[in-house]
Amino acid sequence: MLVANKKNQSFVYSLTADRPKLSRGLAFVIGCATTLVFAPAHWSILAPILILPLLFVALTVSPKDAAAHFFWFGFGLFLTGTYWIYISVHVFGHAALWIALLLMIGLSLIMATFLWLAGWLTSRLSHGEPWRLFFVAPAAWVVVEWLRGWILTGFPWLAQGYGQIDSALAGWAPILGIYGVSLMLLFSTASILVAIMTNGKERIIAIPLILLPWLAGGLLGAIEWTEPYGKAIRTTIVQGGVPQDQKWLPEQRQQTLDFYRSATLSVPESELIIWPEVAIPSLQVHVANYLDIVDGDARRNGQTVLLGILENNTERSPQARIFNSVLILGSTERQFYRKRHLVPFGEYFPVPASVREWMKMQNLPYSDLAAGSENQALLMTANGVKLAVAVCYEDAYGAEQLYAFPDADILINVSNDAWFGDSIAPHQHLQIARMRALEVGRYAVRSTNTGISAFIGPEGELLKTGKQFAEVIMTADIRSHRGTTVYADWGNLPIVGICFALLGFFWIRSRAGF
Repeated sequence: MLVANKKNQSFVYSLTADRPKLSRGLAFVIGCATTLVFAPAHWSILAPILILPLLFVALTVSPKDAAAHFFWFGFGLFLTGTYWIYISVHVFGHAALWIALLLMIGLSLIMATFLWLAGWLTSRLSHGEPWRLFFVAPAAWVVVEWLRGWILTGFPWLAQGYGQIDSALAGWAPILGIYGVSLMLLFSTASILVAIMTNGKERIIAIPLILLPWLAGGLLGAIEWTEPYGKAIRTTIVQGGVPQDQKWLPEQRQQTLDFYRSATLSVPESELIIWPEVAIPSLQVHVANYLDIVDGDARRNGQTVLLGILENNTERSPQARIFNSVLILGSTERQFYRKRHLVPFGEYFPVPASVREWMKMQNLPYSDLAAGSENQALLMTANGVKLAVAVCYEDAYGAEQLYAFPDADILINVSNDAWFGDSIAPHQHLQIARMRALEVGRYAVRSTNTGISAFIGPEGELLKTGKQFAEVIMTADIRSHRGTTVYADWGNLPIVGICFALLGFFWIRSRAGF
């Protein structure tokens, strides 16, 4: 039951009822501050502190008011956490200022609407009872994180679990994945509220529950879910460091081609060399001779070269389709991985023909890339190492990569975060890549055009990173891993099922008047 602390409850009710603009403004500010939980600040300990007031509001006001506070929290979080959309659309995409602002604010509002649903569900099903909120709030939060990861093609950025990659809670990732880490964070935070709002035996039970997710996560983090096998693989990342506004200039092209080839020739001892997403600023067909030369170099040196390139392909279509692809050179045959999860309004435009024609007249990008098939054969190096590849922000969709396991030995992510300039986006993206490595217990190699390129260990640890906005040739020894984690076997099904079951249980109890 609630502690007889009516003063605090009256204050919250008075603030939300009599001064709603101020109250929701404070929720917006808290949401803005929550961006500091994520990279590059990495202030993970702020997460429970900043989420706690939101849960307190959900416990003490109506569902409508709670939903509004969650909405403004979400708007603040996504506006400050994804402001870099403006940079990619306006600064580098050359779209009009109003278009960039519309997309940036529009996406923030859409993402905030998901949190509105979390707030409404939390307040509606908890009925002002702390122990109900203990179960309902984490479940509602995780369900909306999962929903926004696939509705309207999905945008899983800023899931709370990412901010805990360096905390003890990360130990849950190989079992329950990113959403499981979010769930444990919310359970711990809700336990704080229960301890504050109850007394006697209930408080005695709640206090240990604050620490239990962290202690259990720390113990789970000590488990080695997979094991290395085979000899070490000398691997090199090549980062061109070409700014986005220069990448496609005709006068830059030969310099780029020369750099990547000479960089690869400079590391003859490396077995695997990885260039970034669309490292070669050209269609594959236009640089066929160059690719033949690099292929010949790789074969002579017993190397495998992975490179990002735009692939024009006429298979199963009379008209050429263009894929954002990763090509392997140096193996017995050329292999391609084609990006499956395209970026809306970046790589394809879900708009009517009339709007597309207007975009063409405004000199805006309007052509669609083609999407690769859902399940593609794993790329294989000349030495038989199997690679699970994700292009750009595909690695934010962890469950979509699980088809590759347990067969895949190493994770590869190629990206072009140059689109986001010197913003927080490349740091956030690296944080996401680290979580993917931890979830499946594999080394991850991340090669980007301007950074942050990195070697990541199977526990999500950063082994080596390259300097941003510079030419980087970075080498490390990595190992193939075999075995599987619980998450790699089951994906998001267990965690999402648990959360829906909790919400369903309390919904039925609520409808029945219990």
